[in-house]
Amino acid sequence: MSRRWTARLALAAGAAALLVLVVFAGLGSLVLMGVGWAGLVLTAVGVWWMLTHTGWIRVLAMLLVVAAPLGVLLLYAAAGLLWVVVASLGLWALAVSAGKSALVEDTSPSMTERSVSRAKRPFLIMNPLSGGGKVERFHLAERARALGAEVVVLDPAQRQDVAELAWRAVQGGADLLGVAGGDGTQASVAGVAAEHDIPFMVISAGTRNHFAKDLGLDRQDPSKCLEALTDGVELRIDLGYLHAGVPADLSAGRVFINNASFGVYAEVVQSPAYRDDKARTILEMLPDLLTHPSGARLSVRAGSLTADGPQAVLVSNNPYERGDSAGLGRRERLDSGELGVLCVSVGNAAEATELLLRGRQGRGLTAATARREVVVDADAPVIPVGVDGEALMLPTPVHCRLAAGALRVRVPRHRPGVPHGAPPMDWRRVRRLALTMGRVAVGRGAA
Repeated sequence: MSRRWTARLALAAGAAALLVLVVFAGLGSLVLMGVGWAGLVLTAVGVWWMLTHTGWIRVLAMLLVVAAPLGVLLLYAAAGLLWVVVASLGLWALAVSAGKSALVEDTSPSMTERSVSRAKRPFLIMNPLSGGGKVERFHLAERARALGAEVVVLDPAQRQDVAELAWRAVQGGADLLGVAGGDGTQASVAGVAAEHDIPFMVISAGTRNHFAKDLGLDRQDPSKCLEALTDGVELRIDLGYLHAGVPADLSAGRVFINNASFGVYAEVVQSPAYRDDKARTILEMLPDLLTHPSGARLSVRAGSLTADGPQAVLVSNNPYERGDSAGLGRRERLDSGELGVLCVSVGNAAEATELLLRGRQGRGLTAATARREVVVDADAPVIPVGVDGEALMLPTPVHCRLAAGALRVRVPRHRPGVPHGAPPMDWRRVRRLALTMGRVAVGRGAA
C-alpha cells in the first residue's frame, strides 16, 4: 500500500473512531472520554507515587495503578458501552499505526559499508558470564577458533583488564579486535581498536546488546556475528569520549559506545547491589533520589541548549530516535557526527503525568543534539557517571565529545539490520500526505 493510501486509511480510521463514540454513545461520548482521561491521569499519578515513596504509600500507589484502569472498564461495562469503547480504541490504534507507517520515508538512511579482506590475525575476548552464559551455550570460543581467531576467555574468578589484553594483542600483531560480552567491555576494547585504527568486531553475547542492536546484528544467535570473520563488511562509526577538565588529546578520555548518564540513574549505578538486582535497587533508591536530592546540582551546556538543575542527563553517541516516547529505544545510525542530549526534570505528579502521556513533548524532557561537545558541570568537585552501564566517579566539569568516524567496525555482510522505528505521530503531515500526494502525481502525469 502506498504512503498516500496509508495516510488516507489513518484519517478514515481516526474519523471512524470518533464517529462510533458519537453515534452509539451520543452526548455520553464526552463523559466516556472524560472518564478515560481521568483513569490515565490517576494511573500516571500512581506510577509517580510508586517511584517516590516506600512502605504503605507504595502499596496504595500500586493498588491505584491497578484499580484506576479497572474502575474505568467497570464503569463502561455498567453503562453498556464497553463494546463501544473497545471498538473506538481499536479504530484509533489502527489510525495511529497507519499514520506512523505513512510517515516512514521510502528510503531510510543507512550507514555506509565497504567490502574488506579477511583479517589474518583476529583476536577475540569473551566473557563467559555475559548474557547468562551465552559464550558457552552457543559454543562461541570453539567456533571462533575454528575460523582462525585467537580467543581469550576471561576468568570469572579474577578481574582482568580487557583494554590491556587488547593492547598486548595489537603489539603481538593482531589485525582485528573483538568482544563477546557486555557494552562496557566492548567500549574498553573499542577504544584500543580506534587508537590503533584496526577493525573492531561485536559479538552479541551480552544481556541487552544495545550496541549490537544499533549495528543491526543478530541478537538472538550471537554465533551469527562470527560470520564477520569470513564474510564481513566494514562500517565507519563515531565514538564518544569523556574527559575531566579541558583535554589536549581527544583520544585520551574514557570511551563510550552507547551513552553516559549523570544524575539519578548514575547514582543508582554506583550502588554495589545494582549488578545483582537492578530492578529492586532502582525501586529502593529512587524515592530518596527523586524527593530528597542530596547529590550535586547539575548544569548542562550543549550548543544553544543550557539546562540548570536537571535530575538526570543522558549524553549519547548519536541521538536516539524521536519516535520513542522515552527516547531510548534505538539509534538509526551511528555515523551522524552528533551527540544526543536528554535532560529530565520532574518535580511532582503533574509533571510526571505529562511526561508519561506526552513523551518527548512533555515539559519534563528536553532533547537536543550537539556536534562539538556537551559539558556537564556541577556544584561538587566529583560526580557519579554511568558509562555504558559502568559506574565511575569523575572530576567536574565533564566534557563529552565525539570522534566522528573514529571506529572501524567489522560486521557480517548478511545481518538483520537496524530495526526501523516509526516516526512520531504528526496528524498535520498525515493529512497533507493524504490530500496532496495524489494531486502532485496527477499534475506530473498531465505534464
